[in-house]
Amino acid sequence: MKILKVTFQNLNSLKGEHQIDFENGLLGEAGIFSITGPTGAGKTTILDAITLALFGKAARYESTPNPGEMMSRGTGECAAEVLFECNQGRYTAKWTLARARKKPEGKLQGSKREVAESTSGKILAEKLREADQVIE
Repeated sequence: MKILKVTFQNLNSLKGEHQIDFENGLLGEAGIFSITGPTGAGKTTILDAITLALFGKAARYESTPNPGEMMSRGTGECAAEVLFECNQGRYTAKWTLARARKKPEGKLQGSKREVAESTSGKILAEKLREADQVIE
């Protein structure tokens, strides 16, 4: 599997929308790169975004499937999406978590996952366990 792009919104201290394109631009031209920065800059959050999109959980929250702690404070929704490529083709894996009515004070709802073919947009899985099977 080769990760081509990571897009995420309101995860931990990285409030707002963020995108990292590993396929195009400077990162696409680099053979190897590292993620560096001071404590609290968001290095682990980038890795969390990848594991949330692909597997529905972040390693630092152990087995908790709906880590409400992932959502940036004062926001009502968060998301992580990964575009990846493997021998079978290109796919997009997406994970979302929201509070009721997407309000910061709303009750935390269950997370959602989706896996789709990148080129056609055809959805291959919309349920948590189906997503796991498709990713594997």
